[in-house]
Amino acid sequence: MKRISNGALAVAIILVVIFIDQFTKIWVKTHFFYGEEYVVTDWFRILFIENNGMAFGMELGSKLILTSFRIIAVIAFCYYLWKIRNRTDLPTGYTVCVAMITAGALGNVIDCVAYGVIFDAPQFPQVAQMFPPDGGYSTFLQGRVVDMLYFPLCEWNWPAWMPVVGGEHFVFFQPIFNVADASLCVSVAVLILFYAKHLSVSDTKAEQETGNADEVV
Repeated sequence: MKRISNGALAVAIILVVIFIDQFTKIWVKTHFFYGEEYVVTDWFRILFIENNGMAFGMELGSKLILTSFRIIAVIAFCYYLWKIRNRTDLPTGYTVCVAMITAGALGNVIDCVAYGVIFDAPQFPQVAQMFPPDGGYSTFLQGRVVDMLYFPLCEWNWPAWMPVVGGEHFVFFQPIFNVADASLCVSVAVLILFYAKHLSVSDTKAEQETGNADEVV
């Protein structure tokens, strides 16, 4: 059975992840008011929030700088995938991880680039409208990233006698994230744990493989 090329596999993965990510974001944004929560189970909830920062709602520096960095990162990953598109020495899992990282970064880039232009920001408890007649809530490159996946796996109150945190309520795993965040973070972890050695393969070998494949074609 002929193995699917790295390029075709990467494109397929990126398209699937982007579709799922954007579908869930648009659905939540147009059906939930900001801050609305739906309890699926005790340990899984859909909670609509938005952020200007990085994965899992973190904030870091200027919005414009962060968006520009994300765009550059996506371009770099796409270029790398193009370079390894005909490599036969790389395991399939490695290509899957790189493609999922690219898709995760691209998914949040779409929010930053377009959402400020194509969505409004209605007052509570109304939900957002897509392509509002009066324009979006912000400008190009200034959109906010939509998050909705919340997994409060367990929670408890610290004993009052404990220093610093005594008496406080603690929720284990508080970050709220989206499909793009999950795709990026899980694939980075798998890449480091199982495929780190392939990151050090020389570009010379990659160029030779690509060149030979192009000559055959």
